[in-house]
Amino acid sequence: MTTFNDTLLRAARGERTEHTPVWYMRQAGRSQPEYRAIKEKYSLEEITHRPELCAYVTKLPVDNYNVDAAILYKDIVTPLPGIGIDVKIKAGVGPVISNPIRTVADVEKLGEFNAKEHTPFVLETIKLLTEEQLNVPLICFAGAPFTLASYMIEGGPSKNYNKTKSFMVSEPQAWFALMDKLADMIIADVSAQVEAGAKAIQIFDSWVGALNVEDYRVFIKPVMTRIFGELKKENVPLIQFGVGASHLVKEWHDLPIDVVGLDWRLPIKEARAKGITKPVQGNLDPSLLLADWSVIEKRTKDIIDQGLEVPGHIFNLGHGVFPEVDPDVLKRLTTLIHEYSAQQIQEHS
Repeated sequence: MTTFNDTLLRAARGERTEHTPVWYMRQAGRSQPEYRAIKEKYSLEEITHRPELCAYVTKLPVDNYNVDAAILYKDIVTPLPGIGIDVKIKAGVGPVISNPIRTVADVEKLGEFNAKEHTPFVLETIKLLTEEQLNVPLICFAGAPFTLASYMIEGGPSKNYNKTKSFMVSEPQAWFALMDKLADMIIADVSAQVEAGAKAIQIFDSWVGALNVEDYRVFIKPVMTRIFGELKKENVPLIQFGVGASHLVKEWHDLPIDVVGLDWRLPIKEARAKGITKPVQGNLDPSLLLADWSVIEKRTKDIIDQGLEVPGHIFNLGHGVFPEVDPDVLKRLTTLIHEYSAQQIQEHS
């Protein structure tokens, strides 16, 4: 029996580890040739509805790159049909919603989410992976209320979130009702994922960086406090992540989370100087994966050095792997992270 690698879980608790653990956002799929072959036959939705196939895609990067965690292959909008949102993921576009939220009445029509009823395929995939296939933690996830609401109000992806932000400030009653509905869904969804075997949870608030600090405090922080407060009871590490949201990291740090996710814009050293004492995750700029190896190596070592100054660092990219990345670069990067961090830890212990 292969020993279970719990390095990531220990780092998320702020414990000292033998090496810096690493996983990559969007490591499942995107640039892998095996995944591309599958995508020629099946859509994302079809893959997620086939537990054995979904488990295969989820486990691929663990086998190919030797990372310290798997992340479940699915989308943040996966639970939305369960509450009555008609969403389709369109290739090259993203989630498109045909019944967008416009009024309080639209919010009141939303149903209650039940994972066993609405997403049994997700739970089956988690069980397959955690009971039979993985020797590393499985990270599962959910979208945060603001990011989900942005799709639901805009009707799809947006560059500026004008409708969302206008709805938020103009219709506060409807906004907070929507936040509550989404919080209920997220708590039920994540709790079911943990019960099925998830060992850590990341909440993706991908687009919340569009808000300023004051609006975040008023319109978002209360619901995030409630969500994480409830999920704390599940006793697994909780990670918060968003893109272009460096101005919000102190607000995140106040939340009952375990790990603050950083994108590439905020160096770990600067985050620590801002008062971030919790474990951190990040944060190589994914664009650099197309650069010369000498650049990748130098930047990676610098991030590891900053991360090792305080126990509790999980190496990751500042956003997801994109299709042009050579899988061999990710494999080589993982080896570098493991070997260099282990060497530094040994030298300073």
